[in-house]
Amino acid sequence: MIVAVFIGAALACLLCHSEVVRVKRRIWLVMVLLGCAPLAFAGEAENQRAANAVRVLRELLQAPDRGLPSGMIADAYAVAVIPDVFKAGLVIGGRHGAGLLAVKGEDGAWSYPSFVTMSGGSIGFQVGVSSTDVILVFRTQRGVDSIVHGKFTLGADASVAAGPVGRTAQASTDAQLKAEIYSYSRARGLFAGAALDGSVISIDNDANAAVYGAGVTARRIFAGGVGRVPNAIVDFRDRLEEYGR
Repeated sequence: MIVAVFIGAALACLLCHSEVVRVKRRIWLVMVLLGCAPLAFAGEAENQRAANAVRVLRELLQAPDRGLPSGMIADAYAVAVIPDVFKAGLVIGGRHGAGLLAVKGEDGAWSYPSFVTMSGGSIGFQVGVSSTDVILVFRTQRGVDSIVHGKFTLGADASVAAGPVGRTAQASTDAQLKAEIYSYSRARGLFAGAALDGSVISIDNDANAAVYGAGVTARRIFAGGVGRVPNAIVDFRDRLEEYGR
C-alpha cells in the first residue's frame, strides 16, 4: 500500500509538471492567435530552459577532472543538453526533462537548437527523487534523423554508452569508443557516465513554436531557416562553438 502511494505521488508530480508546461504553452498560442500575447510571456519558459542549458555547459567546462574530454564536443555530430531531469521511483521509476539539441553543419558551424524532451521509466531496485543534468553527445547523423522523424529510444534505435570523463581521456581518438551516442549526467556537482537506455527523446514542437514561430520544424531550425532568434538561444549555440574548438 505504501509503495503504491509513493509511486502514485511520484508519477503525479511528473505528470503535473509536464501538464502545467503544456497548458501554459497552449494558452500562449491562443493569445498569439487573438493578438494579445504579452511579449514577456512569449517564449519565456523556453528562454529560461536555454539559459539553464548554457549554465550546464559552462559548469561542465569548469570541471577539469570530471568533465567531458575536450574532443567529445569538437568531434560530435550533435549535442543535447537537458537540465534538471526529474526522476522519481520506488521499484518502478520514471524520469522527465526538457532541453535543447543542436547539430553541427558540414562547415563545422553549430546550428540553432531545437527544443526536445526526454522521458522514460525503469524497473529495479531504486528509491527516492532526484534532479539531474544530462548531456548526450551524438557521434553520427542517424540518431538525430530518427528524433526528427519521430520518437527515438536510447539503446533501442541507436547504441548508447556512458561517456568517458576527464580531460586526459582523449575520447575523440580512442578506437574503443564504438557507441553512436555517449551520455553524461551530473548530480551533486559531479559529472559521470549515465545509463539512460529506454529513455525516449522527442522534438518539443510546442516549445519550437513559442520561440521560432508556428509551423517551424526541427529540420528547418537545423538548416538555419529561422530568424529573429532570442539572445538566450543564440548564447547556447555560441557556447557550443566556443567549447567545441
